[in-house]
Amino acid sequence: MSGNIFKFKDARLLTQWVRYLLYAQVFVALLAISSNYMEYQLLMDYQSGAYSSEEQAIADGDENDRRQLGVAGLYFVVFIVSGIMILKWIYRANFNARQLGATDMNFTPGWSIGYFFIPIFCIWKPYQAMNEIWQASHDPENWSLSGFNSSISLWWLLWIVSNALGQVVYRLTDRAEELQDFINLNMLAQVSEVSTILLAFATLSVINTIYRAQTEALARGEQQAYQGAQQVVVG
Repeated sequence: MSGNIFKFKDARLLTQWVRYLLYAQVFVALLAISSNYMEYQLLMDYQSGAYSSEEQAIADGDENDRRQLGVAGLYFVVFIVSGIMILKWIYRANFNARQLGATDMNFTPGWSIGYFFIPIFCIWKPYQAMNEIWQASHDPENWSLSGFNSSISLWWLLWIVSNALGQVVYRLTDRAEELQDFINLNMLAQVSEVSTILLAFATLSVINTIYRAQTEALARGEQQAYQGAQQVVVG
């Protein structure tokens, strides 16, 4: 195995933190689904005229808004922190793939995360970068001979769908005026949360698989280095 395994940076702790944060994403998404369902029930009560007191209707609406705002705040914090850690993990995975012997990779560690922030390019470049990391991690010396991986393709599809739904929900929030608009928005938000959960599990699967592949490749490289050193001693 070519490369420099002695520069390989252990990603065990980073990977563990990313796992925790992805589980936190799932928890917050489930919390949001529960809160959205409560809001849906409130909206349906408004629509059916279940309230006999305007004061109670307003009080319940205010309580709902406070709860939703709290969930949204938690949602924001968890997804910002997890997003930063996932990008850091991708950077580390690209770097380590090179240390395991992968050469002529098309994406540097920096650009493997940089393309997430560039309009238009963010639609497909991060997918290509992650697929390259997958290939280089499983077969560092012959990575370019591998094709696109279905797990990466599924992960990216869910990423596109989840982000698209999130954008739609965000834009419709400012336009909602009638009661039916808020009901439709609530239902769309529920679908968005489900896509978020699916994306979190897909990301977890990809990260675990790449981490395991790199760990195994590192072990092979260390074994080869040890055997080479033994041959030198014997010689």
